[in-house]
Parts: sequence; C-alpha cells; structure tokens
Amino acid sequence: MFRSLGLFNYRVWFIGALISNIGGWMQSTAQDWVVLTELTNNDATAMGVTMALQFGPPLVLVSFTGWVADHFDRRKLLMCTQTALGLLAITVGVLLLTHVMTLPLMWMFAGLFGIANAFDSPARQAFVSDVVSRENAANAVALNSASFNTARLIGPAVGGIMIVLVGTGWMFMINAVTFIAMLVALSMMRRDELEPRVKATDATRLADGFRYVARRKDLLVLFVMVFLIGAFGMNFPIFASTMALEFGMKADGYGALSSLLAIGSLAGALMAARRERARIRVVIYAAGGFGIASLVSALMPQYWMYGVVVVFVGFTTVSMLTTANGYVQTTTDPQLRGRVLALYMAVIMGSTPIGAPIVGWVATAFGPRTAIDVGAAAGIIACAIGAAWFISSGRVHRSESSRFTLTLDETRPIQVVQPKIPEEFSDEIAQTTPIALPSDDEERDAAARPRRRVEDQLS
Repeated sequence: MFRSLGLFNYRVWFIGALISNIGGWMQSTAQDWVVLTELTNNDATAMGVTMALQFGPPLVLVSFTGWVADHFDRRKLLMCTQTALGLLAITVGVLLLTHVMTLPLMWMFAGLFGIANAFDSPARQAFVSDVVSRENAANAVALNSASFNTARLIGPAVGGIMIVLVGTGWMFMINAVTFIAMLVALSMMRRDELEPRVKATDATRLADGFRYVARRKDLLVLFVMVFLIGAFGMNFPIFASTMALEFGMKADGYGALSSLLAIGSLAGALMAARRERARIRVVIYAAGGFGIASLVSALMPQYWMYGVVVVFVGFTTVSMLTTANGYVQTTTDPQLRGRVLALYMAVIMGSTPIGAPIVGWVATAFGPRTAIDVGAAAGIIACAIGAAWFISSGRVHRSESSRFTLTLDETRPIQVVQPKIPEEFSDEIAQTTPIALPSDDEERDAAARPRRRVEDQLS
C-alpha cells in the first residue's frame, strides 16, 4: 500500500504536500466562513460566486496551462506557483486583520488564487510521473489523495476552532507559512533520481490534447461523469456551511462537518491505494454510491446523524476521483499527459463556476437540503451514463458457468492514439534528412532504358 514512500523523492514530496495542504484547508474554511458570515448575511449565492471565481481560471486557461506543464521543468514551475499562492495568502490575511476587506476585494483575490492554481494543478498532477515510475503511478496518485484528505481531516477542524479563537485573518497568515514546507521539499529532491521525461516537441500542439481525449471514448465518458458530480455534487463548502447554520452551529460545527467528510475521504483514498490498477468500473460504482449517500444525508433530522452520513459521502467521492485520476495518468500517452491532466483538472475545478452559483442560489431560495438533492441527482445520472457506456462497449457479458450471472471484462486493450506531428520544411530538415541513393542494379536499369526505347522504335 505504501511502496511509493520507499522512494526518497516521493517521501519528501508527500511530507511537504501534507503540511501545505493542511494550511490550504484551514484557509479554505476561513474563506468560506468570511464570505458567508462576515462579508454577507448568510448569502450562499455570494459564496457560490466566490467558488466560481476561484475555480473558473483552470477552465479558461486549460490549453495554456497544460502546454506549460508539458514544456517546462515542473519542479521549478511548482516553486513559482507555490510562492505566488503564499504571497496572495499573506495579502488577504493583512486585509482581513486590518478590517479593510470587502466582498468585491475577496472576489478579486479568489480569481487570483484561481489563476495561480490553474498553473499549479496540472503541473502538480503530472509531476507524480516525474517522481515515480509508471508501475508505481497508481499507488502514488492514491497516496497523494490520502495526503490531501488527511489534510482535509485536520485542516478544517483546526481551522474552525482557530476561527473562533483568533479570527479568520490569521488562517491566511498560517497558510502562507505552510507553503515554505512545499518549497523546502522541492528544493531537497534529488534531481538525478527523477524519472526521465518524454519531452513534448514544439510540433505537439495545444489542440492535440483535445483531439487525444476526443478519440478516447473511455476518457470522454470519464470526463462527463466527473463534470456532472464536480459541478453539482462537490459543492461541500456550500452544503456543510448552510447545514451547520440550519442546525444552529457556528464555525467549529462547520469545521467538524468538513473533518467528518475527510474521514470518509481518507478511507476512500487508502482503499484506492490497495488496488493494483485503476479501473473505470470503480468510478461508476462510486458515482452511484455518491448519489445514494447524498440523498440519505439530505433526510437526516439531527446534526450528528447528518455528520455520520457525510462520512460515506466523502468515501464515495474520493474513491471516484482517485480512481479516475489514476486511470487518466496510467492510460495516457506520456507526451500528452500534462495536457490531458490539465483537461481533467479543468473538468473538476472548472465545473464549479457552472454549478456552484446554481447550487448556492438553490440553497438560498429553497434550503440546503434541496441543494444537496441536486448534487445527488447528478451522481445518479453520472452512474447511469457510465453504466450505459460500459454495457454498450461490450465489456459486460454472460458468465460461462451460469446463464444468469454477468461478468465484467476490463482486459480489453486500450487504443492509444498517437498525435500526428507535421513535418514542416526547413533548412535544418533539408540538411539532415538522408537522401536515398540508387543501387548499382537501379543505375544499370536506368542506363539501359534509352537503348531499349531506341530498339523498340527501330523494330
């Protein structure tokens, strides 16, 4: 389960990411609570707009950020993005501590956080393949998810308590300090032990990532499923904060709900780490489980009962996302992995600007339980789409031992579509392209042709 941690580079990366992610979740908890309770009067729609501005840039910049992740040193790129995110956190913390922060200002900084994350996310996801070999990629992705969700378990709980004790501004300042851990980890890595990268050529264009995904029906179905749940189901800050207020809880109650969600998320990540490879059928099962768990959570009459069901919501969500991420990483052409992962991250993060304002408006107009029902419906529809593709692809057939038993076949080879690289004429190509010379037999035949033509004319 933990074989990737045996590598020095991955172990350093794991620890640095864990510390940084804890700070990130503390900041996220503070930001959501500031918008909901300090800058507005429990306005979930404003909170949805904040999420849309923060997660919108990955969708708008997807082509460029994927190209950057494929063409530049990802370790150095991550050092730049982590530094930028740390400086933004310091600025927001100062504005909150000096009591000059306004809702428009918070929206502006949410957009700036989104731009920095648009470059950070695809580079961070693709960097895993630089740290570990391909056979360990699925395990490393699952452990990354475990690190992320361990932070999700600790960060919101600590953040909720700290908001009550010291206020929201200090959460941003603490998060800025945690970015140092990631910068130190990136600096400590042994560069000679990083995996050799398949460098993308200049002729491998931005649009090749889109064409590649368009020719892979399995990836298209996967992206549609993730989009539906990402847009309408994964709005946990809206669900948890509004439900906490409905149950009469404060910031610590909101943080506790986020931590309960993280308990299930961590369990899902560890379960994914046990699997030898990522299977698309697990994504389908998890999407259906997410829909059912969300429906049940919306019916819970008490705070603690809602918290128990939220654990299962977190488990199914991370089981789906971790498996989907591992599937994309391990079945994608290495030359285009950065661009495909940028598309994948854009689907997850970029779907939020579409769904979050809608879900926030539903929570404000009809109550948080109705908003949760919308997310549950998205999960069930995503499961139905995945199941329909799985059946139509010929992977489901009757068992030879029993006519009433169905078996699932995932051993069918995946056709990897290589991008077409156009060869443009240039002086360099003309000078380095070998010219085929005729053989001796071809020279004799060429010399004999005029004589044969003359003889034919005389005859």
